[in-house]
Amino acid sequence: MKKAIFFLFFSLTFFIAFFPQEIHAKPAQSKIVLDGQEILPPEGVEVASINNSVMIPIRVVAENLQFNVKWDQKTQNVKIENQSNAISLKVGQKEAKVADKQVLLSTAPLVQKNTVLVPIRFVSEQMGLEVNWNNADKTVYLASKEKNVIPPEEQAEESLKYINEINFNNDQLVISMNGQVTPTLFTLPNPDRIVIDLPHTAFADTFQPLGAGLNGSLDVSGSAQIADIRYSLFQRDPEQVRIVVELKKDQELRYNYEFQEGNLIVDLSEAGNSSDPVNSDNPVTPDNPATPQDPVVQPGLKTVVIDAGHGGSDPGTTSYSKRPEKEFTLALALKVQELLLQEPGIHLVMTRESDVYPTRPERVAMANDGNADVFVSIHGNSVPSSPQTTGTETFYYKRSSSKELADAIHKRLVEAMGLKDRGVKDGNFQVIRETRMAAVLLEVGFLSNPSDEEAMFSEDMQYKAAQAIVDGIKEYLDISGM
Repeated sequence: MKKAIFFLFFSLTFFIAFFPQEIHAKPAQSKIVLDGQEILPPEGVEVASINNSVMIPIRVVAENLQFNVKWDQKTQNVKIENQSNAISLKVGQKEAKVADKQVLLSTAPLVQKNTVLVPIRFVSEQMGLEVNWNNADKTVYLASKEKNVIPPEEQAEESLKYINEINFNNDQLVISMNGQVTPTLFTLPNPDRIVIDLPHTAFADTFQPLGAGLNGSLDVSGSAQIADIRYSLFQRDPEQVRIVVELKKDQELRYNYEFQEGNLIVDLSEAGNSSDPVNSDNPVTPDNPATPQDPVVQPGLKTVVIDAGHGGSDPGTTSYSKRPEKEFTLALALKVQELLLQEPGIHLVMTRESDVYPTRPERVAMANDGNADVFVSIHGNSVPSSPQTTGTETFYYKRSSSKELADAIHKRLVEAMGLKDRGVKDGNFQVIRETRMAAVLLEVGFLSNPSDEEAMFSEDMQYKAAQAIVDGIKEYLDISGM
């Protein structure tokens, strides 16, 4: 018996030592299932994920649908034809032809082992298939509806949009999409919550894992105001995604939103405690009313408020090299301060001069209570999912005086930074919406872009940007000596 056990142990040791590759489990292979039957791609060809698009070999799908497929190696062009319609694709180009109509793909076709891969959404929209991607078992499920090409003119007028990612950071809900939709936002009580409905929208194939009911939630454990954020594919035919933001007790239901470069940004930072904090050292009573103290300003001076965005507990966004936005905004604001202190006609107010965090209402109060003439808020933009996005843009809120100030600063800032001119835009930000004077918010560049970031953190470029801001303020105020 002992000899038998020893021999078995020796055999296993010998097998493992000399054939280790035989005991490693192979990674799960992606599969394609058409109308319940698995179809096999060419040997060595895999379903791929490129730029948030799941790519599948077009030949095996087309041939199983009885299309004729022609591949031209020289031109890198593939034609897919049946009796009445034709699709023409070219490797590396997003433009395709469907029934002699131009169609834009989300991701350009590519070649893998002499096989052309295309986005599965193209298969769904142009070949009459229902498409589902199971990220857990890496399987593409295709169900044929009609075995012919759907001409573009027969498609729905409003194309379906897809959500690639949902994140919550710094009291902002950021929904990254492949296009823009008009959201519907409303509130519900008991518990208090904000509901965001996105029409004609579904989740992208590579969206973060979803539950069995195509739903999920975000981690909001660090928020003092938000109790829960959950999302789901709320409706089919037509598709609609619903996102619900549930607030903690005694929080006000205030918010605003905007689209920036394919991102729907819902600013939830305005939700605050419904009862004002009490100053125990100097309580507010009928005999001791709260009276803001206006600063004494020398007659004839113009009051300018420079606001370095974020600060303290609020780092803002994070740059390409992981530096917080608050560092950039303060560095540039201090250089603007340095230049404005040399202007005898200007009374300067800084919302912060160090790494502290004045709230947005406090920043607004500094400007309004001080009867400021100009308010300039300095920020850095960011789209982490699109590091190639670049440029300078300036926001104002409705008032013609703010638009005039924005135009004066923006043209100089674009010239100083040398980045793409993204224009002057009407923006619904609290610090420019609730201030009562000419007010602008500057997005100097994109910290998520490595080239923009390098320029924005350059001392030389910061001084150039600061001088541009000062010159723009002086033009608006009609102060001589420029």
